[in-house]
This record gives sequence, C-alpha cells and structure tokens, in this order.
Amino acid sequence: MRRFDVALLALRDINVAYGSIRALKGISLSVLEGQIVSLIGANGAGKSTTLRAISGLVKVNSGTITFDNKDITNLQPHQVVAIGISHAPEGRMIFSNLTVRENLNMGAYLRGDRREIKQDADFVFGLFPRLSERLNQVGGTLSGGEQQMLAIGRALMARPRLLLLDEPSLGIAPNLMRLIFEKIVEINRELGMAMLLVEQNARQALKIAHYAYVLETGAVALEGSGAELAQNEQVSKAYLGDA
Repeated sequence: MRRFDVALLALRDINVAYGSIRALKGISLSVLEGQIVSLIGANGAGKSTTLRAISGLVKVNSGTITFDNKDITNLQPHQVVAIGISHAPEGRMIFSNLTVRENLNMGAYLRGDRREIKQDADFVFGLFPRLSERLNQVGGTLSGGEQQMLAIGRALMARPRLLLLDEPSLGIAPNLMRLIFEKIVEINRELGMAMLLVEQNARQALKIAHYAYVLETGAVALEGSGAELAQNEQVSKAYLGDA
C-alpha cells in the first residue's frame, strides 16, 4: 500500500454522486512527485470522474483531496490551476474557433512572466513541431491527433506540477497515438512532472506507468506498479485482451 503522507497528490475516501448515482465510492489513491500514475478500468468505472473531482469540475460529497499537503477538496477549477494542477480533458476540449497560438495563450492566462511563458511555448513546440507549423491555424481545423497535442500543450503552458491526462489516445490514428505516449514519457523525464493518466489503452498505460490503479464501478479494485499489474492474470484477461 502507498504512503499518503509523502504524496504530492492524495485522495482519501472520495465519494462523488450524480444525483442518486454513486460515481465514486470511497476512492483512495496517491501520486508521488515525478511519477506517472495510470488509472485503468471499464467505461463507467469512475476514471474521468476522479480527474474531474481533482480539478473541481464535480463536487466531492465526502472525503479529502490534498495537494502538496494542502486540502484542495472542492476548490474552484481556476484555483486548482493556480496551485499547480492542469487538466487535458477527455475529448480535448480545445477552443475550436481560436488559433493554435491563442489556445496556448489561454493555457497561460494566470501567468504574467512573459519570458518564461515564451520558454514554455518553445518547449511545447519542441515536443510537437506540428503546432509551431500551424500557429495561426484555427484549432477546429486540426486533425484529432494535432488537437490532442494542442490540448497537452495548452495544459503545459500553465507550468503545472501535476498534469491530469484524460484519454489522450481516444480517437486518434495509431501512429499519432504512439507519438503521444512517447511525448508523455518525454515530458515526465525532461520536466520531472507528475502525471495522473486515464487511458482506455490499458496495455500502453501500464507500460509507461510507475504505479497504477484499476477502478471497478467507482472503487479501487487493484493497485500496484505498472509492471505488476501488466502481469496480473485478472488484469490481463479483463483489460489487456489476453486469453
């Protein structure tokens, strides 16, 4: 089991309901400094709701969320960004009528340090050269993979300590999917940035994860290192397509 007192992010006994439907049922998990932590599970297991609870997009009914040992339970979304947590949401949710440049600037809207903002933009362009080639192109005209690059880049422009990634491979071509995962690892390695990754491609998610949790019907069913869960017979049969 994980030690929560040394975690950058810790969720303790989190419960979230949508009306009468209990979406999260006492979830506890943690992300250590510099770690990639993956959440896997079937559709409806509560993975995206977990990220939305951290980001302040849904109300936590009970339990606590701490970040850097400070209680952030039910902070407003802009307050969550201000303390160092960025969210690249499911479906990318870029501003389709704004250019690539304008989308990236929106990611830095709480910052005033122009020199450092430019440095971070240069880092994003180094990760995703396609974005620099399409700076003045409207976001809605980008391919699905390019929009995902933009969503991640926009999140990075807030200079977070923790990056929440929700289904980054959803709906993009296989070659771009591989690129996205390579870049997630590169961001983690180059910046030492902690990440909480929700991903339908369980095999790939476990491959890059330092630690992982399996969610089932709103609760943590299994946890362990990415390598351990990838070798777990129950996980293999349910999520990795192994007979």
